Amino acid sequence: MKARYSLTTRLTVLFTLASGLVLICLGTLVAVSIDRHFVELDRDALRDKIHLTREVISKSKSPQDLQTRLDDVLHSHKGLYVSVLRGAESLYSTTDFQFPKDLIALTQTARLGVASWQTKSGEYRGMSESVPLPGSSDPPLQVWVALDIAHHKHFMYGLIRVLVGYVTLATLVAGFLGWWAAKKGLAPLRAMRSRAMSITAQRLDEGMPSQEFPVEMADLATTLNEMLRRLKEEFDRLSEFSSDLAHELRTPINNLMTQTQVTLSQARSTTEYQEILASNAEEYQRLARMIADMLFLAKADHGLILPRPEIIAVHDEARALFDFYEALAEEQQVRLTLAGEGELSGDRLMLRRALSNLLSNAIRYTPPGENVVVSIKGDLHGTTVDVINNGPTIDEQMIPRLFDRFFRADKSRKQLDSDGAGLGLSITQAIVHAHRGRITANSANGKTCFSMYFPRTPR
Repeated sequence: MKARYSLTTRLTVLFTLASGLVLICLGTLVAVSIDRHFVELDRDALRDKIHLTREVISKSKSPQDLQTRLDDVLHSHKGLYVSVLRGAESLYSTTDFQFPKDLIALTQTARLGVASWQTKSGEYRGMSESVPLPGSSDPPLQVWVALDIAHHKHFMYGLIRVLVGYVTLATLVAGFLGWWAAKKGLAPLRAMRSRAMSITAQRLDEGMPSQEFPVEMADLATTLNEMLRRLKEEFDRLSEFSSDLAHELRTPINNLMTQTQVTLSQARSTTEYQEILASNAEEYQRLARMIADMLFLAKADHGLILPRPEIIAVHDEARALFDFYEALAEEQQVRLTLAGEGELSGDRLMLRRALSNLLSNAIRYTPPGENVVVSIKGDLHGTTVDVINNGPTIDEQMIPRLFDRFFRADKSRKQLDSDGAGLGLSITQAIVHAHRGRITANSANGKTCFSMYFPRTPR
């Protein structure tokens, strides 16, 4: 299993590695710069010695005179080695020192024109230069000059040890400071965690105090508060839904239990038993419808799928529903009116169910002698179906909740003239959303309109 590390540990490690890398690069830069400076100093010193040797050569009258003069001049220069060659013949050479045979090639390829080499006796830097003899046609002399750089190397070794120690110590200190900074910087996050742990289902309204957090975490706190607000709304809606569901189920079950207990209290005739069973069957049918509606809404919560999408003539479906509700409308003394035409792509049974729910509600709440109008408007963008009826104006504050499950505009739990459970509008909304549409409601001046919009889809 992959190890999990805290954010403080990760930040500390990253900060330590970054600090160590920066310090190593800085130390390397210092060491390289100092070493380059020593090379430049040695180059200048070697050029001076070559210039001095050239002057001595120009003043010498013979090889013996050259040796004498160079011994006198170089006697006081400790760590300096000189060799003067004429072809393969050595005119002068410092005692007990041997130059590399390929010094000329090394000088040509070396950095800054200074060759470096190492022997058992030490480390050296050297240069070579051709010195023509004035007034002579003989080949020029080769002057080789070398310096003992042991003191430079000793200084560099000491400097590198100091730099390594400093970088190690500074990296450890930077790591500790990084841990301290990360721990202090993440303190608001720990406070947010503690606050979140104290939030329960009964305390969802206790949000995060975003003003107390840094700017970088204020947005996170605000987002969490928005999430908690949505959760509280859903939790309250679920609690209310559970209460309504329990009440709606309790009523028919209590009716069945009471009627059954009364029936069993004494002997009944066959006719009475048949009447009681018929009454119980009505309650069972109501329970079955309610359960079927709840299953339908449960599917809608997880994404309702259109089983049989097809091109539907909405006006034909509305006309068929008019025939179905004609008897009820005549009983309520309500006239049904259809206006307009339109098509949409969707499931025929679902659409008929949504339109049926709106029609039954409109007929139920329309006073005698008034009209229920179904208006259909289709264009290039989609189809709008409006169900309009005259009747009691719905309170504006209740309109947003009309599509909640088990919600009724009146405060009573059950209307005497209706066996509905308050799920019709919720089902209608789920069907419209399944068709990627939207449904709205408005009520004013004794007129209520439910409007369903279905966007047009390719055939």
